[in-house]
Amino acid sequence: MKNSEPLYLSANEAAAELAISPATLYAYVSRGLVRSEPVGDTRARRYRADDVRALKNRRAPPGDARGHKPFDADMPVMDSAVATITDEGPLYRGVNAVSLSQSATLEQAATLLWDVSGSDPFSPTNMPVLSEAMRAVMSATRNETPMARTVAVLALASDADPRAYNLSQDGRTQIGARIMRLITACILNTAPSADPIHRQMARAWAPGHKHAEDLFRRALVLLADHELNASTFTLRCAASTGLNLYDAVIAGLVALKGPKHGGAGPMAAQMLERLAEGDIAALVRERVSQGELIPGFGHTVYKSGDPRAQELLGALHRAGADKRLTIEAPLLITEATGLFPNIDFTLALLMRMLGLSIGHEMSLFAVARTAGWIAHGIEQLKTRGLIRPRARYVGPPPGRASASNR
Repeated sequence: MKNSEPLYLSANEAAAELAISPATLYAYVSRGLVRSEPVGDTRARRYRADDVRALKNRRAPPGDARGHKPFDADMPVMDSAVATITDEGPLYRGVNAVSLSQSATLEQAATLLWDVSGSDPFSPTNMPVLSEAMRAVMSATRNETPMARTVAVLALASDADPRAYNLSQDGRTQIGARIMRLITACILNTAPSADPIHRQMARAWAPGHKHAEDLFRRALVLLADHELNASTFTLRCAASTGLNLYDAVIAGLVALKGPKHGGAGPMAAQMLERLAEGDIAALVRERVSQGELIPGFGHTVYKSGDPRAQELLGALHRAGADKRLTIEAPLLITEATGLFPNIDFTLALLMRMLGLSIGHEMSLFAVARTAGWIAHGIEQLKTRGLIRPRARYVGPPPGRASASNR
């Protein structure tokens, strides 16, 4: 669903969107094609806008002469109660993530995303199980990149944890907390700890900086989940095969590394270095005139600005970040391109303000998004269904293969 569109429609709005009568709309609801729910204590009902538009797209004429439609990032592909995206940013089980980031910790966001109703999975006693092999890998990879070290250690973790395949809701959320603490330790190159993750991060990366804990806490909560992004969908596909959560999270970590996903943060940081060291207006003009994109600006979902970026940008400004980069640069780039800063740009700003090298952006992203990956992994495992999409074949018809293939 586009960020400019509401989550719900009235009966008249839904019927108009589909160009049908209200009676036909009610028939679609009874067949399960459009979800509806009551509005307060009235007899009125509201209808899920994403269902309405998904149905409209299925009934729409072909997109081109061959009947092929381009990939539509706004087309829902599965049901999920974990999160969705709105004009105001992501909702974590109905709670606005931007508002949540103003006071919550990543652990609190995780328990919300995991729908925890039993014991606290982040109890100090629920620590990762470390085998001798895992300790050896952590030691051997101490000088490797955080992502490489994390994937290597996590590959051994399910065999070390006797509760890795626990099927209960409490059991899975307990596994989730152990995974988050293990990943944090691998990323930070420290021993596993029960301390709040933002505090561990500040201690390892920015000791003594008075704003580090608060800024890390905000960023971690804002990044905890973002619905079906590439890494989350990859994880759900992996989990649908019956993998345990440890191995499913590896799939998410690997997908995150791509330059169009978590790898966009380091690219934005490299651009930020150029902006910080030169004439911002001249650099922007040069880049735009050459038809080059500016990393950290624009978003496939948020066409009018990423609310997560706006929230973190405000926190950075209040914490004393360089005004040339928090105010001047975004204004000039938006004026020149029509694109707004996204979360990758503000992550790069955060790391620069704290004096951290390029690459820390992706590491923070990985720690934060683990909370959402686990939520989606748990949800997917509950369905017990295999995700097996079909491809639309566009190759040569039978009997017309090229000579080189015969």
